Amino acid sequence: MSGGAGEIVNHAEALALGAQLLISAGLVLVMVIVHAVGLLSIGKMLHLTPDVLRRRTVDLRGIITMASLGTLLFALHILEILLFAIFYIAIGAFGQLEDALFFSASAYTTLGLTASFPEAWRLLGAVEALIGFVLIGWSTAFIISTLERLRD
Repeated sequence: MSGGAGEIVNHAEALALGAQLLISAGLVLVMVIVHAVGLLSIGKMLHLTPDVLRRRTVDLRGIITMASLGTLLFALHILEILLFAIFYIAIGAFGQLEDALFFSASAYTTLGLTASFPEAWRLLGAVEALIGFVLIGWSTAFIISTLERLRD
């Protein structure tokens, strides 16, 4: 007979880790979809097609377009942070929205003020930092490509 309490604990830890990884993968998928839909919607809302952007110059209209783009991207990132915070409340990691939002914003922006997260879910905080880093980079690429088309 093998095992005992040590194997039960290791099995439980493996299951908990597997659950965190599965949930993390689901959250990554949701956030990538939210971000893709957000970028496509922003592009349509601001008419960021190559033909339209080539006709614009760096004038007041171009500045308003870029300011609008920056503001909408900021709102998209706030939405994603809020979605993470709501998820954290749903799993019981935080009891108040303010705490969940602070943790989520800290993780998403890779600020690193994440010590208050329950150890049982800490892998999710690391995954949020990774996906936040990727989504912020994706937004940066979107801004740069828009600027390049505006300047052509």
